[in-house]
Amino acid sequence: MTKDKRYAFSVKVETAFVPDQSDVEQNRYVFTYTVRIENIGNVAAQLISRHWIITDAEGKTQEVRGLGVIGQQPLLQPGEHFQYTSGTMLSTPVGEMRGFYHITAEDGTQFDSEIAPFTLNMPRVLH
Repeated sequence: MTKDKRYAFSVKVETAFVPDQSDVEQNRYVFTYTVRIENIGNVAAQLISRHWIITDAEGKTQEVRGLGVIGQQPLLQPGEHFQYTSGTMLSTPVGEMRGFYHITAEDGTQFDSEIAPFTLNMPRVLH
């Protein structure tokens, strides 16, 4: 793994609550998250896998690992970006996600790009 600035991705996330798929009476809260990944380094690199840590308001944690994102392993040239939307379900109206993407540069260098913690919350639950 490397901290070399030639190998760097930027990750930005926007979230949304999905009321028509949620059921508050059954403690089912569905959220979408849209991720924008940009290669801010100067070497082409491919997103190989993901590792998500999802925590609800009661501290229950689930981990999700897998190849690529939404069935793809995008190869990004310097300055290129890739955007996708996915979702998750919690048993509480508030939670948090964080994690990282494992990436391999075209020269064989491997590195992780952190996904900073972000909040999932049903509107009007957090002030």
